[in-house]
Amino acid sequence: MKFLKTLTLLACIASFSTGFGQEISEHALGLRLGDSDGFGAEISYQKSLSQYNRLEVDLGWRDHRYFNAFKLAGVYQWVLPLDGNFNWYYGVGGGLGNVDFNYLTDDDDGLFIFGAGNIGIEYNFDIPLLLSLDFRPEIGLVGYDGFSDNFDFDIALGIRYQF
Repeated sequence: MKFLKTLTLLACIASFSTGFGQEISEHALGLRLGDSDGFGAEISYQKSLSQYNRLEVDLGWRDHRYFNAFKLAGVYQWVLPLDGNFNWYYGVGGGLGNVDFNYLTDDDDGLFIFGAGNIGIEYNFDIPLLLSLDFRPEIGLVGYDGFSDNFDFDIALGIRYQF
């Protein structure tokens, strides 16, 4: 019974917190910069699906000392207001990519598929500019052994134009 009351209270708080704040933009296009495996960059597009939900699609490349890779990721996000022009968001998704090793190693080059989570904070300027800092942990599901055995902490700074 106590669990049911707690769950009801959390549901009320969550619905109350989503009732206020600004709407997210219909479209946003920009860059997502950073990675845990060296410097990486992604072209990032966000599409509003409802007042507090959006889809983010990122096409990126990784330039590392030992490999080069490209990656396509898609994340469904829930966006919640924090304070003023600040929002926080979380989401779930996945993607696929391909890796090509620069040095002779025991790992094979190849295609990989991963699952991803996402959590971050963003600031929506009065001009059509959106800055974000997020954390997208990824885990390999299918593909070459070197990726599927590792957990990747993908931390990035995003800058996007809203329209």
